[in-house]
Amino acid sequence: MKLKILSITLFTALAIISCAPKNEQQKPEETGSDTSAVKIEKVKISILQPRKIAKDIEYTSTLKAFEEVNLVPAAPGRIEKIYVEVGNRVKKGDLLVQMDQTQFLQAMLQLKNLETDYKRLDTLQKAGSVTKQQFDQISTQYEVAKKNVDFLKENTKLLAPFDGIISGKYFENGEMYSALPNTVVGKAAIISIVQINPLKAQVNIPETYFPLVSTGMKTGVLCDIYPDQKFPGNILRKYPTIDPMSHSFTIELSVNNPGEKLRPGMFCRVNLMLGEVNALVAPSLAVLKMQGSNERYIFLEKDGKAKRVIVSIGKRYDEYVELITNELKEGDHLIVVGQARLIDGQPVEVVSE
Repeated sequence: MKLKILSITLFTALAIISCAPKNEQQKPEETGSDTSAVKIEKVKISILQPRKIAKDIEYTSTLKAFEEVNLVPAAPGRIEKIYVEVGNRVKKGDLLVQMDQTQFLQAMLQLKNLETDYKRLDTLQKAGSVTKQQFDQISTQYEVAKKNVDFLKENTKLLAPFDGIISGKYFENGEMYSALPNTVVGKAAIISIVQINPLKAQVNIPETYFPLVSTGMKTGVLCDIYPDQKFPGNILRKYPTIDPMSHSFTIELSVNNPGEKLRPGMFCRVNLMLGEVNALVAPSLAVLKMQGSNERYIFLEKDGKAKRVIVSIGKRYDEYVELITNELKEGDHLIVVGQARLIDGQPVEVVSE
């Protein structure tokens, strides 16, 4: 009797279990399984191929005076007269500043006395009336006095070192020049003179173009205030080293200034024509921009995953742009559709349609 009751009870329990829903019979958390899955994005790609393009690059710069000199005497002293004002044009050799001549006149008087003694002892030495030692001594004094007079003469009259324009005047007649820094660039000066035709500019260029740039190359310079005129120039010098931080090098160029329309301090854009080069170009829509910054990047498809690559943008060619980076090579799979939804390392599936 007891065995019969036990069998009925066991049969009833098995029936209840078999009728229960499957999700109640075995819950995921009880089995340890994970239902989450990484989404695989469908993308389209384009094979990167180098193209031969007419290569010209453009960079911004600021025009500078071709030459600039802050004129000072060799020693402090009183300024007797300044003959120029700011904006005056001067020729090389023009007298610009006259310093106090007291020391110069004293040195001239001393030289004249020594010259008299020198000539007298020279005559006596030839006649054998004085020793060679006495003559050598007065000769040395005479030579030192002549050099002192030449030095003071040069530093009491400040002359224009080149044709130019007076760009700064920092003292007035009768004031004392103290030799202390007094200009905006932290240098001592009585007046400043600049040469503005030609002008010059410096540009920092990515190291990628180092083999393509050489001294003497022709350049074009544009200024926004003269939108219809290009000012010709050429590269004066190419710096021999690469900046390890920015991976760029510096060039300095001369800029012709017909009519002297341009002035030091003006903003300009420098254009360099580098001839035909092989470059990697991509559809502009494939290039993404980091929000809140100027950083540009693309995605490559590599081994079924998206690889994020930071790039710089070069020249634009219709709907294409030049990609500048050392991380790209011919044959890379550039993602051109679906890239906006990707993150670095995300699985992707390449589709043709």
